[in-house]
Amino acid sequence: GGSMKRRAGEREKELKKKKLLEELGESRLPYLTPADADFHHLWKTKYSKLIVRKSDTVPEELHRVVQEGFLTLRKHDCFFQDLVRIKGKDFFTPVSRILIGNPGCTYKYLNTRLFTVPWPTEGYEIKYCSPQIHDACEALIKLNDYLHIEAVKALQGQNLLETEEIKDATVIDREQNFATSLTEKGSFEKDQSSSYVPEDDYTSLNNRTSYNLTLLNYMDPLQMLYLKQEPYFGMGNMAVSWHHDENLVERSTVAVYSYSCEGSSTEQTDDWNLKGRDPAVWHVGLKVAWDIETPGLAIPLHQGDFYLMLDDLNMTHQHCVLAGFSPRFSSTHRVADCSRGTLEYIVGRCELALQNLQTDSDSTALSLKSLETAVVKQVEETHNEVEFEWLRQFWFQGKRYLKFTDWWLKPMAKLEEFWRKMEIMTSLVLHEIRKKEQTEEQRNDTISCLLLVLTERQRLRIEWTAR
Repeated sequence: GGSMKRRAGEREKELKKKKLLEELGESRLPYLTPADADFHHLWKTKYSKLIVRKSDTVPEELHRVVQEGFLTLRKHDCFFQDLVRIKGKDFFTPVSRILIGNPGCTYKYLNTRLFTVPWPTEGYEIKYCSPQIHDACEALIKLNDYLHIEAVKALQGQNLLETEEIKDATVIDREQNFATSLTEKGSFEKDQSSSYVPEDDYTSLNNRTSYNLTLLNYMDPLQMLYLKQEPYFGMGNMAVSWHHDENLVERSTVAVYSYSCEGSSTEQTDDWNLKGRDPAVWHVGLKVAWDIETPGLAIPLHQGDFYLMLDDLNMTHQHCVLAGFSPRFSSTHRVADCSRGTLEYIVGRCELALQNLQTDSDSTALSLKSLETAVVKQVEETHNEVEFEWLRQFWFQGKRYLKFTDWWLKPMAKLEEFWRKMEIMTSLVLHEIRKKEQTEEQRNDTISCLLLVLTERQRLRIEWTAR
């Protein structure tokens, strides 16, 4: 299934990378920074879907509450290195993180599922461990709303540039009004007069910028014993290696707000005369995926700058984060693909599976309603999903979420209750198979389907115990 295909894909990527590095040998590919003459031309032509906004474009008050929020979270030890799994081995991430977002939402990266610390959301009862933690989460939802609006505007800006036919000023004016109405109401009525744009463009524009969570990062480079060196361009210390962000809605925007705790001293590194990037300053690096013709880009990020990766940039390009000298926080807002990643989803799956459990009102005896292979298979797959994608993922990262809120404890108890019943269902299937009531063919069907799921369960239990 998926994991075989994924492993094949990983192997292929490894080979490509190995070949690339062998080809390079000691030499390095060229990259540009704002100090270079062709920098802006390269940006416009090859990296046009990266938008960077300087700190002074953001409202002062927003900077204040967000930066205060970061410092609060650091003070309460709310950032954690994640244990992630790459090519069958476990690693701690150099960067410490926490996920904040819509209640019940999760985000999976490198085989590790993070559970959102819920930000204050209408209609949800969320108790925080302290008012400061509440305020920090509230600051991040404000930042989220702001970045959503900026992303909508940026995408529209790009569309206007691309649409040659639109020369009519009234149309452009209407586009501007749309941006405001979309962001004020959070939804919109179709403007009949602008029928030259199909409605679903607007809808998809809104969908692909409605961030449902932010992954917060923190790292103090001076506390790190060693950092990986950027291998292709010689850009220096990396906080985060080259990657595409995973588990996102297709063509959705990623927005990153950067807060490096720069003192006045690191601001002025005039003695820096190397060719390339200023090693004291944090940068985001970009390259076109699997391409050695196009030079890379290293873009300096100062306190309070933010950048947007629009449309398919995250698919066509890879990015990395280059460490400066000062500690740095970032808030990376995403439209996570939650189709199989919400509490609501997994509860629904479990309830469906448990419909096959017959509880007789008169006796305590439990039995299965159906032994059809398809039904048994679905139940046992759900059993694996709730155990390995939810219960074990939640508990193996420890009790980190309890520093914020007890929000996840009740849902996890409920999922565990479902899981216990599914354990009973597995033993009931095994019990039924031992009886001779099915035809030979039926039994073989059930057994071979069951064997697959149970073998996988056993393999994963061993892997998780090791983790």
